[in-house]
Amino acid sequence: MERETLILKWLNNDLNDQELQAFKNLEDYDDLVKLNNNIQGFKAPEYDASKELESVLSTIRSNKKQKTHWIKPLLRVAAILAICFSLYYYTTTIDTTITTDMAQKTTVELPDASSVSLNAKSVLVFNKNSWKNNREVELQGEAFFKVAKGSSFNVITETGTVTVYGTQFNVKQRDNYFEVICYEGLVGVTFNSQETKLNPGDSFLIIDGKMIAKEKENSLTPSWLNNESQFKSLPYKQVIAEFERQYNVDITLIGVDSEEVFTGNFTHDSIEVALKSITLPLHLTYSQSGDTIILKRE
Repeated sequence: MERETLILKWLNNDLNDQELQAFKNLEDYDDLVKLNNNIQGFKAPEYDASKELESVLSTIRSNKKQKTHWIKPLLRVAAILAICFSLYYYTTTIDTTITTDMAQKTTVELPDASSVSLNAKSVLVFNKNSWKNNREVELQGEAFFKVAKGSSFNVITETGTVTVYGTQFNVKQRDNYFEVICYEGLVGVTFNSQETKLNPGDSFLIIDGKMIAKEKENSLTPSWLNNESQFKSLPYKQVIAEFERQYNVDITLIGVDSEEVFTGNFTHDSIEVALKSITLPLHLTYSQSGDTIILKRE
């Protein structure tokens, strides 16, 4: 295994027994351990490894009385120092990104033991190394958050920010659609610099930039966790977009008003049953060829 790879895995505490022995056999093992102990107090973002290396080299060049046999060890130490800080910076600033594809769901755990369930075609980003100082997650798509007791953080979306006060809630951020539903506890939703507090059952919905009033939510969790999408008086285009995400298909509407209001649901387990659920209430017909579906007005 290459030297740099061993050092990186060592800094991440990710060496197995065989790799640990190989690392200990490095001729600079003692120097690396001492350097790592000394750099723990530094803040990586403020350190420039290339500048520090140049500083060491400048000191060596300017010291005319330095004996020749000291130059090589100093260069080696300087190189090790640059590698260590570069690797340390890289490993402490890299984000964790969780992505789901079409027709895929997943559940992840945040650094504070809170759990996040991601719906299809969604992205969640957070930094576990800086979590204590920067308790934020970025969301594109839809996710259900089950927050650990006593924890708090912000969910950043393109449209608004959701502030967690210890709760269970769902956030949906899609094209021209932003919805937050509180199922337990209390959440704050900041939109256009104004915060709205949500209690259990309360919803916050923005469609095409307009705030939409909704009835009290009676369920304990979002329906998609149970492989079903539910809609209450929403534009039909929202139904179609969700259907495409859950089944990884393309739908074309012919003679159908995409702004027509729809109330109903469809399952994620059977495309035939789901198609009937979204067409029969509106008296539509459908035909399918591969991944393409056409819906027509009868």
